Formats: sequence, structure tokens, C-alpha cells
Amino acid sequence: MAFLALLRLAYKNCPCMHQTKGQFGFCECGFSSELIKFCDLLLGLSAPKKNINLSSIWFSVIRLLFFIFLLFIVSFESLYAAQRSVIQTNELVVIFDESLGAAAKEVTTIYPEIKSELETLLRWKLNLKPAVLLVKENQTFQRMTGNNFFVAFAVPRKKLIVIDYSKMHNHPFTLRITLKHELCHLLLHHHIGTDNLPKWLDEGIAQWVSDGMSELIMDKKRVLDEAVLTGNYLPLNALTYRFPRDRRSVSLAYEESKSLVMYMEKEFGENEIISLLNDLKTGDEIDSAIRKNFSISLDELEKTWHQHLTRTTTWFVYVAIHIYDILFFLTALTAIYGFVRLVIKKRAYKDDDGDDDEF
Repeated sequence: MAFLALLRLAYKNCPCMHQTKGQFGFCECGFSSELIKFCDLLLGLSAPKKNINLSSIWFSVIRLLFFIFLLFIVSFESLYAAQRSVIQTNELVVIFDESLGAAAKEVTTIYPEIKSELETLLRWKLNLKPAVLLVKENQTFQRMTGNNFFVAFAVPRKKLIVIDYSKMHNHPFTLRITLKHELCHLLLHHHIGTDNLPKWLDEGIAQWVSDGMSELIMDKKRVLDEAVLTGNYLPLNALTYRFPRDRRSVSLAYEESKSLVMYMEKEFGENEIISLLNDLKTGDEIDSAIRKNFSISLDELEKTWHQHLTRTTTWFVYVAIHIYDILFFLTALTAIYGFVRLVIKKRAYKDDDGDDDEF
């Protein structure tokens, strides 16, 4: 009853003055006069009427419950955020769980140097103040990403970097290299529009500037080698806007992105890569920028890169990389062969005993 009374009071003080619109009579604040009539009926403030629109009541209730649900979510997030601490400098904001105070101070210490390195290499200024969120629990981070493939991610439109700190002491990840990788994403998107920055180039450049490291927890096996030997690449046009979601394919997407940018540096040089990025910044599309700086089309670049990989990746390399798997497989085959021989010998021995008994 108290809830109904509060609902009726809110309706009476509705800021939009009940300017109804739509077939069910909702006002701009989401109320319906039919719902209020129903509340008055339950509160005994009015007599039953035959003209109550049950459809309007039903939709109003659903809408009200939805708003209550959103209010609960916001309240929960606010409560969780209240358990975090904040350090703010002139250059960035660090948000962290209270027990990660030392890590947060480390971020503020290493950030200026990382920023300077990126600005020097890419020759752009990072004129923004990012927020770095350090997450203590891996389960909390996984709820954010929806999987367990990553140790960090960047949200350029919010100038936000989120790092799973529980993984920062697991080789090969470090807080410094992870922060540098994610900050590179913010720098690229700060200067290049999303429509002009292919996903493969975004990730490839970020790995290029961070010593080949990504935010992805990579398998020990290089799936790119298998793709080269079998010819099962992920085409670049499939990596323009997003990467695949399954573990093997996303690993291949990251490896391809890194490999292609490394190839571009080897064949055309660092200066041409920087020039390419500047052309993308001024509005050129990727194919046009590649033609302008490399004198070949994107399709030709992809083809020559594949040819380069085929020349440098042989079955010998594949065997060397997977030597332990191959040895394990051969050992298993040897064990199976020995077991089969033992069974055959036992059966032959029993047959010999049977023949002796007959005599």
C-alpha cells in the first residue's frame, strides 16, 4: 500500500505535467493515467469503473518494473565503486581496489615515461587525461570481458584502460608493457577516426610499440605457423571492424596483425608506417593510404606478406616449435605398440600351454 501511495504521489508531481502520447497514454516520465486509476481503486480512493484500460495498466507495470531494475543496477554499481580508491594527477586518473595502492602509485610513476615513448615513436601528442582502472579479482575482470582470454582492454571513447592486475605478475605480462599497449590504443583512436582505423592495424601497431606484446593470453603454440602451412589465414577484410570470438581464431587474428605490421616495417620502414598513420588521420581510407605510401594496394600487400611467410615458415620450423608435442605423440605410439605386443605374447603363451596339456 505504501508503494502504491508513493507511486500516486510521484504521478501528481510528474515534471512533464502528464503530456500524454502514444496509444497507451504514457506521459514523458513513463506514467499512465490508467495505472493511477488502478492504484486509486486498490487504495480505496475511487469506486470501480468499467472503463479501466487493462492493456495500459499492464504496459505501465512492465515499464515501472524495468525502471526499478535499472535503479537497482545503478545503485549496485555505485556501491561497488564506493569500495574503490582514486589517485588523480595532472595527467591521469587511477581507480583501484584499496589493496592495490602500491600498484596505483606505480602507474602514476611510470605513466609519464610511457606516454613520452609513445609520443616520440608515433610523433603525436596524447592530449587527453585517461582513466586507468586496476581490477584486483580475475573473476570481476572476466565478468567485464565475457571471457578469460585477456589481461586488459581499452575503451577509447571513454578514455579508459582496464587492467586485470591479478595477471600482471604472470610471464610475460608486466604492468608497464600492458599499460603501454593499451595507451597506444587510446593514442591511435585519439588521432584517427574509428572508420579509418582497421582493427588489424590498431592491434598490430599496439603490439609493434610494446615489444610484440598484446593484451591476449596467447597459446604456447603459434597458430600463425599452422595457418601458413595450411593456407588457412584469416583474410584482412574480415579483421577490419572486429576480431573473431573463439580462442583459436582470436589468437590467429592477433598474430596476423603483429606479423603484418612487422613485415611492413621490414619492407617499407618505420617512417612509411608513420606516414601511413598520418594519412589515415587526415581522412584517407586504408587502401588509399597504403597505395600512397607503399605503392601497392591492400590486396597486393596481403599477398606479398603471405608469400613472405611461406618462404620463412617451413615444416622444419613447425617441427621445431612442436617438438615436445611430437615426442609425446611418438612416446604414446611406442607405449601402445609395446602393450599390443605384450598382449599378443600372452595369448601365444596361453595357446602353447593348451597344446602341452593335450599331450
